[in-house]
Amino acid sequence: MAAGSPIGGIPCLLIEIVKEPVGGSAGLGFSIGGGIDQDASRNPWAPDDTGIFVTNVMPDGPAARAGLNPGDKILQANGYDLTMATHKDAIKYLTKKKEQVIRLKIFRPDILRTRGNPAM
Repeated sequence: MAAGSPIGGIPCLLIEIVKEPVGGSAGLGFSIGGGIDQDASRNPWAPDDTGIFVTNVMPDGPAARAGLNPGDKILQANGYDLTMATHKDAIKYLTKKKEQVIRLKIFRPDILRTRGNPAM
């Protein structure tokens, strides 16, 4: 996990996840919710935000080992902008079969707290 270049002024983290075989397919070890086609008022992480959010991270899975957390907002996946994606499109970009490594740019609220004070 590393600090990434801001996207539209939003500070972000870079997380790289290597897919692992799970039941005949390659798994990332996390679930998502949200999207511009979903009811944003039901978003438990940021009410009224239509972004793509991590809803669950499988313990000891690839995403957990890479540092992904529930509540992280996914801004990009391998260069694809997910800030205005539907739920279905986000799944499509995250599960492309030809890509064994998924590079995510994510926003996490504590980035804002720690950027101003590195000692935090």
